[in-house]
Amino acid sequence: MLQITNLHVYYGNIHALKGLNIEVNAGEIVSIIGSNGAGKSTLLRTISGLIRPRDGVMTYEGMRIDGLPPHEIVRRGIVHSPEGRRIFTNMSVGENLKLGSYLRKDGNVSADVEKVLVRFPRLRERIKQSGGTLSGGEQQMLAIGRALMAKPKVLLLDEPSLGLAPNLVAEIFRIIRQINDDGVTVLLVEQNANRALELAHRAYVLETGTIVLHDSGQALLANPRVKEAYLGG
Repeated sequence: MLQITNLHVYYGNIHALKGLNIEVNAGEIVSIIGSNGAGKSTLLRTISGLIRPRDGVMTYEGMRIDGLPPHEIVRRGIVHSPEGRRIFTNMSVGENLKLGSYLRKDGNVSADVEKVLVRFPRLRERIKQSGGTLSGGEQQMLAIGRALMAKPKVLLLDEPSLGLAPNLVAEIFRIIRQINDDGVTVLLVEQNANRALELAHRAYVLETGTIVLHDSGQALLANPRVKEAYLGG
């Protein structure tokens, strides 16, 4: 569904991604784990068109997307829920959700808002509140809900558990599984390596811009190198 071949990305003279090869099949959850600065967020920002690669090919459903502007990538079905949530803090929960549907031309927006509110009951309780008054966990729910309003085929999730209490982390990962069960393919960047690998069908380990390991989530959970570096021994 999504294939990345020999991807090179630079920030000025800094070589951030070094010849990455990644594929995501329809219906999968694929996790990317790695330490801070490994290039995980850069990868998602490149896929979503926010960063232009210097070299390499990105194809989605057999068509090249490298070079397309971000809104065209969203229109094709790849939607990014960014690190740090990036909600519109001065706008209401309802307005944030409707903005997620900005590119849609169908008439089902109200029905899909209702689906998001069923999935995230706390957002229903706060539908008229401004985004900036929500807790961190509620803001993360809103960021994911806003992304779902674009009707993604592939959902790019960047650090959805960052800064959340353990009970909310468990809830967010349960919701990610539900979203995948509903037919949405997920590419997940996550520093909580245990959770990410438990959830993933397959996973990649990224170190300083290079893929160093690739296997099923369960195999990487059992890998001694991964245990020592990312799972606390």
